[in-house]
Amino acid sequence: MNPRPRSATDGGTALAAVAAPAVTAGERFARALAAKDSGALCALLADPVDFQALTPGRHWQAGTGRQAVEEIILARWFGPGDEITELCSVNSGRVLDREHVAYRVRVRRAGRDYLVEQQAYYRTEGPRITWMRVLCSGYRPVPD
Repeated sequence: MNPRPRSATDGGTALAAVAAPAVTAGERFARALAAKDSGALCALLADPVDFQALTPGRHWQAGTGRQAVEEIILARWFGPGDEITELCSVNSGRVLDREHVAYRVRVRRAGRDYLVEQQAYYRTEGPRITWMRVLCSGYRPVPD
């Protein structure tokens, strides 16, 4: 009969733990956006921040995290009447010295469901985003 498999605590010592990959600032940004968490978004964006974005109808710019969050992201893109019902996907990576995050959210607006995808490239200093460029798909209606 074979002995039982060893557990992580057999012999009083733990086996080497496999570290989970660190959550990137971009992933934290996507999750805070999906939660419409103004405080978390403001905490992620440095002051000052070089923030620019392109949506189907407009180019956006902000110089502070608070301006980006309160005047653009949670005021115009995903305003009070827009309910983000799901964070459908988040993918992150790097392009040499730039980080990248892509996220897709499902949004209920005026009784209809939409998908919105955004791609962002950004740089950080410590835990805060200091430079960000966002490209947005716009609100795409989900077929009934």
